[in-house]
Amino acid sequence: MKRRVLLKLSGEQLAGRYEHGIDPELASWLGEQAKAFAAHETELIIMIGGGNFVRGATVAHGGIKRVTGDHMGMLATMINAIALTDVFEATGVPTRCLSNVFAQQVSEPFSHRLAEKHLENGRVVIVAGGIGRPYFTTDTAAVNLALELGCQTVYKATKVDGVYDRDPAQHDDATRYERLTHAEAVDNPDIRIMDKAAMALAMEHGLGIVVFDALAEGNLAKAAAGEPVGSTIGA
Repeated sequence: MKRRVLLKLSGEQLAGRYEHGIDPELASWLGEQAKAFAAHETELIIMIGGGNFVRGATVAHGGIKRVTGDHMGMLATMINAIALTDVFEATGVPTRCLSNVFAQQVSEPFSHRLAEKHLENGRVVIVAGGIGRPYFTTDTAAVNLALELGCQTVYKATKVDGVYDRDPAQHDDATRYERLTHAEAVDNPDIRIMDKAAMALAMEHGLGIVVFDALAEGNLAKAAAGEPVGSTIGA
């Protein structure tokens, strides 16, 4: 039986060397790295954020409602998803873009059965639009989607190499965890690597989360092979 995993990428990571937008060289590199998943017979789903264009909670002021801001953020994830789909296809990785915000001119509307069909046919599935509802982050949407599609693990890509007991950018003495429980991650207010609602949902259903630096050379290949990488949050 094939492994099935979900990779959560932030929009900021897709921006790469730029402050905003998409770094095409980085996107191409990700496409090349994604080939490792097919080589290891691991089915891959990607949930992409939109912070390189719009963050809903940030733009919700000056007359823009929070609901509208979140909808803007969902549309930003669609821009990233359709771009990444094209780049993956160009690098030889069969890929389909599905969206929980319906815009059929540019992506297929998400449905459970359609996603399953694409995965069974050996395609990477990139999902845009988060969960399709305001007030839910793409972290929570990623865990929700992983549960819906029967993933064994959620790989949360970050700028650091795992989970620390405090922010390593601000504390030189921060300690990195190899493994911690869901409860430890939820209860510790200093652990903000993933939003608490997402981790609580994973805890309720016993879904493992791996926090790692996806942009470090070789890490995505290790994830594809199921080898240890980063920090594991689990029961």
